[in-house]
Amino acid sequence: VQLQASGGGSVQPGGSLRLSCDAPRLSLDHYGIGWFRQAPGKEREGISYRGDRDSKIYYADSVKGRFTVSRDNAKNTVYLQMNRLKPDDTGVYYCAAAPLVAGVTVDQSMYLFWGQGTQVTVSS
Repeated sequence: VQLQASGGGSVQPGGSLRLSCDAPRLSLDHYGIGWFRQAPGKEREGISYRGDRDSKIYYADSVKGRFTVSRDNAKNTVYLQMNRLKPDDTGVYYCAAAPLVAGVTVDQSMYLFWGQGTQVTVSS
């Protein structure tokens, strides 16, 4: 397993979670990390991307202003802070790594390594 996503759980609407994407056997120095989610009965969609600098960040409109992606190079970890969660945010969240040369993208075909997914449930 090259990537490990963790930090999911069950929260009430308006709550927060922080997901982590660790790479125990992969140096992320040359990779951008994308966050994807798959809601029940829907296709997996890209919601965020974090490159190697602050200018290389992307958020889908559905999460913009509520989610923040950050990167700790010393820990070889990327985080997704999710605030003001809504029931529509429910799903399995995946992190994946794409070469930095691919640019800012959530095109899943550009991603070489995937984590196993972590469940996020937002419900009252």
